[in-house]
Amino acid sequence: MREESPKSSETIGLDLRVLPAPRTHYHSKLSCTENKSRGRENHLESGRAGLEDDEEFVDILEERRRSSDLSHAFRTFSPQPYGGGTSCSSGDLSKAVLDSQYLRYVTEQIATETGSSVEAVREEACVIMEEMSQNLQLGFIRLMGFTLSKVFKRVFTSIFVNMEGLNTLQQAIQDSPVILMPNHRSYVDFLVISYLLFTYDIPVPVIAAGIRNYRRSLLFFSILLLRCKALAGMKMVGEILRRSGAFFIRRAIGSDKLYWAVLSEYVKTIVRKGFAPVEFYVEGFRSRTLKSLTPRLGMMHMVLEPYFKSEVYDVTLVPISISYDRVLEESLLAHELLGVPKPKESTTGLLKASSVLQENYGSMHVNFGRPVSVRQLCQGKMDRCQYNLIPRDLPQTPTPEVQSCVSWLAHLIVRTQEEGSLTSPWSLMACLLLQTPTAVLTEAGLLWQQLTEKTLWLRKLALTFGARLNWPGHVPDSDVMSSSMAIHRSTVQRKAGRVYLVQEEEPARKHLISPEEAVVRTAVPVLMLASYRNQTLHIFVRPALLVMAIHVTKSTQRGECWKRYVSNLLRDARNWSTVSILFADELFSFFCFLQGVFSSEFIFIPGESSQDFEEACFLLKKCGALCFSQQEVTVSETEAGVEVLSFLQALLQPFIDSYQVIFRYLYEEVHVISEKDFIPAVRSLATKLILSGKT
Repeated sequence: MREESPKSSETIGLDLRVLPAPRTHYHSKLSCTENKSRGRENHLESGRAGLEDDEEFVDILEERRRSSDLSHAFRTFSPQPYGGGTSCSSGDLSKAVLDSQYLRYVTEQIATETGSSVEAVREEACVIMEEMSQNLQLGFIRLMGFTLSKVFKRVFTSIFVNMEGLNTLQQAIQDSPVILMPNHRSYVDFLVISYLLFTYDIPVPVIAAGIRNYRRSLLFFSILLLRCKALAGMKMVGEILRRSGAFFIRRAIGSDKLYWAVLSEYVKTIVRKGFAPVEFYVEGFRSRTLKSLTPRLGMMHMVLEPYFKSEVYDVTLVPISISYDRVLEESLLAHELLGVPKPKESTTGLLKASSVLQENYGSMHVNFGRPVSVRQLCQGKMDRCQYNLIPRDLPQTPTPEVQSCVSWLAHLIVRTQEEGSLTSPWSLMACLLLQTPTAVLTEAGLLWQQLTEKTLWLRKLALTFGARLNWPGHVPDSDVMSSSMAIHRSTVQRKAGRVYLVQEEEPARKHLISPEEAVVRTAVPVLMLASYRNQTLHIFVRPALLVMAIHVTKSTQRGECWKRYVSNLLRDARNWSTVSILFADELFSFFCFLQGVFSSEFIFIPGESSQDFEEACFLLKKCGALCFSQQEVTVSETEAGVEVLSFLQALLQPFIDSYQVIFRYLYEEVHVISEKDFIPAVRSLATKLILSGKT
């Protein structure tokens, strides 16, 4: 639950008659010049708001298709490094870590605690350092540049990047240590960031990668090489990635004190020395559902500690939003969610998996957000004087104040990533397809005309809500949607003017498939649709939560127990026209409660419930769904207003259903179950409920 207690609209200073337009969060925190292309207020005011601006984004593959990949790889590469940094090699960096006073102290402490010799513990630290460290070399960066040029031209039609963001990044890297923080949706993510920086003469980053993710990326990159007729084994590709800047972190560190010490000192030394920009995924994992994950704070603490201890004047964070028309691993992600084991990482299995690269994956957009200063963001958030009380070389446990500040920063970055992402036409279409009964999509089909009309309606609503859309303005709308449908023909297909769900093909077998197997066959394309639907949630989630709060408030007006009503929320359609007057303070109270319930599901910046509530009110008022007096809210009875409210209600329906299934399982199952078996058991219950028609 959120720490912020619900207050009345009067207490939070909200006059519902004059609602302010929402602002992009990090814009309001900085004093530097406003970026007109990214401010949400500009999106709301522009007639072409949110649509792709051809002048802002440049297709880097256009030049690659016209010139030699070899000349691109071997051209002069002379990036401008951090001006305050110390020049050193990868070997010097590792030596500095092992010789640091901090690691010496921890080594002696562990030796005393375990009864081992200091030499034995230090030898173990050297092994960890050798396993972990990168070995960045220009020759291998060139090799990666050559290979990826061929790979990306084969896989994507376009890779768009915002040049203004790259130019700003180039300057920021010279001024202070820079932390690159992209969202994580595909194994392609870290490859494309390094490729772009190499292409535009910007220092290539060192990249924090979980060893498990590294193996997945290794498998994926090996597939790419094989498809391009390049000969490379897994070991060779692994060395290429290491020498291109990747350093590897064990996934399960647990309470391994020595490993934590080596890792944190390695990361902090890179930041202190300004060796290279550091790239890591604040979400921690690749998102299997393509929606933002709650940030993990371990690496965030490490990269910020040199600033907290005044070892560097400032640290610059750069949020990066990577958006795909189609994710290469979409089918793999759906099967992983259904509990299907991942493919084994081996060279012999690559050719079978490489068929995925014969498909069309459309375009990718990489949006480099404006660099943000930790020094400016932390003003008034924490007192760094506490770090003066203990020598810098000694371990320090972060205080609650520091932990709160780091959490706030991490959530702010993820929220900024969301605001910088571009929503594809297919994501809007997926929202609407998922609000169509599955039986209609698998049997009768949805009228194509109906889908296109609703998609255009949803596009207008998304623009009203300040979304950034990848919707070409020079192409007829019907062609845009037809093209999106063609890219995702493995999920849906159009026949005789209707849209049908494509069920997964099964090999020939002697016996009929079971009902459970039939559910899985249908679940795969549905989950793929849900993944693309999830890429729109940041646009609609706050207004949708307010719609849910209205439902709860209505139930209390009818004398129902609101907590019991929340557990059955959205199960039955409600008649919006029966609403009379609702009070803003009561709505805000339920809005905060729902944010707490979904705090692990969606991204909410800690301490900003009142701003989120104001934003939701403003957007629903702007689209004509709600009307406001000073502290009262009235639901619109117009057809347009009801349509918006019904859509937002249905958008969150699957999340409510999922929570209900879990609550039902926990209530009905009285025996103890391990965490490992919990998800398969809930999945089994959900299958039974689907077959019984109860969900």
